[in-house]
Amino acid sequence: MKLSTLAVILGLVLAVFNGYGFLKPAAFAAAARKFPRYTPVGVVLTLLATVWFLYNLSLESVSDFISFKPALFGLFAAVGLGTCIFVRDYLPVRGLAVVALLLAKLMVDTARWVDTPWRLVIVIWAYVMVLGGMWFTISPWRLRDLINWSTANEKRTRLSCGMRLAFGVFVILLGLTAFRAAEQKGPTPVDASSFAPLRAPIVAIPA
Repeated sequence: MKLSTLAVILGLVLAVFNGYGFLKPAAFAAAARKFPRYTPVGVVLTLLATVWFLYNLSLESVSDFISFKPALFGLFAAVGLGTCIFVRDYLPVRGLAVVALLLAKLMVDTARWVDTPWRLVIVIWAYVMVLGGMWFTISPWRLRDLINWSTANEKRTRLSCGMRLAFGVFVILLGLTAFRAAEQKGPTPVDASSFAPLRAPIVAIPA
């Protein structure tokens, strides 16, 4: 996937959700407060994270792990399914945290070779998601507290949604302009001389 496409998709998702929150803060706040313990959504997110992780594992080509792949597939599939059955407390938060970690990997991998300094917006966003994903995996109730604080009243809900909406629109514009232009320009040419093989110095041996 191209970075321009990914940026537009991410920006649209961010803009749609937070645009709704900006226009209807009361309804958005009520739905957001239900999220941390709404198990059906948690099951969907956890299964999505499991399938996505198994897909990434299937692409792994390190020879040391080839013989272990079937066992790893079974192990991680069992972990994902077992989480849905036995770890239902704050399951939506845990599922969202793992999805965020996997999405952050996709964002960094996609942005790596795009020759524009604006790619750092996506990279920094991805690292923020990694930090948040790890934190909420360990302490899922923190997201509940954050949601309750940010939706304590309509003014605060509109402010937080408005900031995220603005960022979403900004990411969309980057995808349509800077990222698309950098992709059309192509990668920066690499000086082949930098990869020239090293040659040992010739030492004259006296007769």
